[in-house]
Amino acid sequence: MRELLVAIGEDPDRPGVKLTPQRVADAYAEFFDGIDQDPGAPLAHTISVTRGPAPDTLPSGAVMLRDIHFRSICEHHLLPFRGFAHVAYLPNEKVVGLGALPKVIDILAARPQVQERLTEQIADAIAEALDPRGVLVVMDASHECVTARGGRQPSASTLTVAARGELAEPTARAELVALIGAGGQ
Repeated sequence: MRELLVAIGEDPDRPGVKLTPQRVADAYAEFFDGIDQDPGAPLAHTISVTRGPAPDTLPSGAVMLRDIHFRSICEHHLLPFRGFAHVAYLPNEKVVGLGALPKVIDILAARPQVQERLTEQIADAIAEALDPRGVLVVMDASHECVTARGGRQPSASTLTVAARGELAEPTARAELVALIGAGGQ
C-alpha cells in the first residue's frame, strides 16, 4: 500500500496517510475473513422432517429468504460490490434455521470474488448440505468497478441466477422469481 501511495504521487509519510497501509491491511483482513471458513458449517445444524400432516413435516412449497444484504470485493479490481441476495429451496428431508442462509452468503462473499461464481457457490453449498429438491439463488448487486470507474454508470446493477434440481426448470422457478420481485428492498 505504501508503494501504491508513492505510485500515485502521494507522500506516504504525510500525517493523513502515514497509517493508511496498516488501516488498509486491517480492512482487507476483515473483507476476506471468509477465505478459511467452511460455507457448509452454518448449514450443518439441520432439522430432519418427514412429509405428511404431522406438526414436524416439510412444507409443501419453497422456503425463501429475500433481500439478504451482502457485500464482497471484486477480484479483478479489488473494489466492492454490494446488493441483495434472494435464496429459495425446496426441502427434501431437511430444513435449516433461516439465519444460516445469510451466514453462508457472508462466508462466501468474504473472499476475492466475482458475482457469477458467488451465486453458483451459494447454490452449491445449500444443495450439498441440505440435499433439497431444488435451490434458487438470485443476486442483484452494484459494482464499484462499474459505478465509480470505467463506464461510470451509478444506477447499473448486475443480476445473476443459479438454480439446481427442480428449480432449474424455468417454469418451476417463475413463481419464485415473481415473489422476489414482489418484495421490497
